[in-house]
Parts: sequence; C-alpha cells; structure tokens
Amino acid sequence: MPPGRIYDGFVPGRHLIDAYGDGGFRFADLSHRGSILAMPSGVRAWPVRSAQDLSFDDLAPVLDASEAVELLLLGTGLDVVPVGAALRQVFREARIGLDVMQTGAAARTYNVLAAENRRVAAALIAVD
Repeated sequence: MPPGRIYDGFVPGRHLIDAYGDGGFRFADLSHRGSILAMPSGVRAWPVRSAQDLSFDDLAPVLDASEAVELLLLGTGLDVVPVGAALRQVFREARIGLDVMQTGAAARTYNVLAAENRRVAAALIAVD
C-alpha cells in the first residue's frame, strides 16, 4: 500500500503528527477533520468528540494491540480531563501505560517517542 493512501479511514504505517487544531490533524501529507488514533500500525479516524464521551470500546484497538503498544498518550482536548479508575485498571492489567494530557501536548510527546521508535500510541481528541 502506498504511503499516504486512506483505506476506510485508516492510513497504514507510523506517521508523525504535522499539525493539529481547527478541528483536525495533518499527518502523512493528509488533512483529517476529527479525532484520530495513531498506532504503530497506522493512523485511523476515531469517532470520539469529547473526553466525557470516552468509552472502553473507543480504546479497544489499543488494548487489542498490547504487544505492540507500551504507552498510550490520551489527548483530551484543550483541557486535561481525568479518566476513571476502572479505565486505568484495564490499562494496568494490559500492561500499557496511560498518560492523560491536553491534545497538543499528547501530539508533541507522541512525535518525540515515535521518532525514537518507542511502542507508543496516541488517542487524540480534535480541538478547534
């Protein structure tokens, strides 16, 4: 699959986040409106609009990839929104670290760790 090609809301390969804001992200020479889930396998459209709406199902792709991911950076928008103890416990049991921060900080941290070839994923809620 050629880089930068979209397949059903999925762009294969590890891509750094080039920009964020205005309700979306730029990566892989593409622009996407809405939230994204960036994983070692690729970047996919992510239907989450706010941290308050976040469910276990929304993060299932990360948990399913526990062998490829050692840390999830959760960007909760403009404000840091704490996640519940039950969600933290699920990630502990999967042996995946979970760091919650503003979306901008999560995108920048993801870029640094991905460039170091770390086993990192980022769940980034779009900000305006």
